[in-house]
Parts: sequence; C-alpha cells; structure tokens
Amino acid sequence: MTKRIHVAVGVIYRQGQFFLTKRLANAHQGGKWEFPGGKVEVDETVHQALHRELLEEIAIDTLAMQPLLIISHDYPDKQVLLEVFLVDQFNGEPSAQEGQQQGWFSLPQLTDMDFPAANQEILTKLLSMGL
Repeated sequence: MTKRIHVAVGVIYRQGQFFLTKRLANAHQGGKWEFPGGKVEVDETVHQALHRELLEEIAIDTLAMQPLLIISHDYPDKQVLLEVFLVDQFNGEPSAQEGQQQGWFSLPQLTDMDFPAANQEILTKLLSMGL
C-alpha cells in the first residue's frame, strides 16, 4: 500500500492575480505549474508547514491563511492529501527560490495552464468563487 503524502498548499492571491511556480523537470509532475507548498512534517501543524514552505520556496512571510479545500488524489505512483489555503496577507514579494519559472496569472489564464491532476479541484473552487 502506498503512503499518502500530506501536503500544505498556498493559493497566493493579490489584486486579482495568483502566484504560481513551475515544477522542476526532475520532480514528480515535473514541468507543470503549481500553487506553492510542500510536505507537512511529523512535528508540525498544517499551518506551520505552509508558513515554513512558503518562506523556503517563495520567500514570503504569511500573515493569515484561510482554508479553501481538502483534496485526496491518487496518482498511479503516489497518493496525496492536499490541504489548500487562500493566502492573501503576506510580507515580501514572492520569488521562486529553487530556480524554477514563476509568475502572476489571472483566473482566466489559469484555465489554460498545465497543472498536476490533483490541482484541478483548486481551479474549480477558484472559478466558483469568482476571484
């Protein structure tokens, strides 16, 4: 049985745009755009994990986050549990710290981008919210 990986995900939102990074080619689901985040470690809460990951990955300090949705998705080689939060209050300017592509995109632009399958539910939720 495959272990389920618990991931904290931040939907970084400012002035009608969303900040995304592109997964490095050698990563799982490499070459696809994603909302930043990462694995929840054994000794931390989801909020702590998201704060830590966003500081490490895109150099922002989260001030507040609102729960958006929880997604359980099974890939052929991996199972993920994504806890997704809307992050619209933060200090700093997001900047990819691992050399990957990055950018701010409008909601209509997101619908034409290549995301990992587990992220499709995030897009559906954002579209229903009309952000």
